[in-house]
Amino acid sequence: QVQVVESGGGLVQPGGSLRLSCAASGFTLSNYAVRWYRQAPGKERELVASISPVGDNTNYETSVKGRFTISRDNGKNMVYLQMNSLKPEDTAVYYCKIWWVNWGQGTQVTVSS
Repeated sequence: QVQVVESGGGLVQPGGSLRLSCAASGFTLSNYAVRWYRQAPGKERELVASISPVGDNTNYETSVKGRFTISRDNGKNMVYLQMNSLKPEDTAVYYCKIWWVNWGQGTQVTVSS
């Protein structure tokens, strides 16, 4: 079955860290770029970070530059989003996306004291 499954979210205090994982199945992840998106309550889904098929090119939304790092392990069909120095405004449901694969269920990240 072709799908992506996100995990690793949770409740964290401001300044804390989380590592999100995206597990791809049913296809070879190394052929595709991957994007992480997030959607906060009442807001549109926004692009957070992207990574090229072999991981040699990454891009970040301005507000997360220097705090978030996207990476991938094609041997494991996995993509990661390391999030450091988290802020309350990072609270959202986070999704990984390959252009032709249906959206997953996402993983909730809540940053609060």
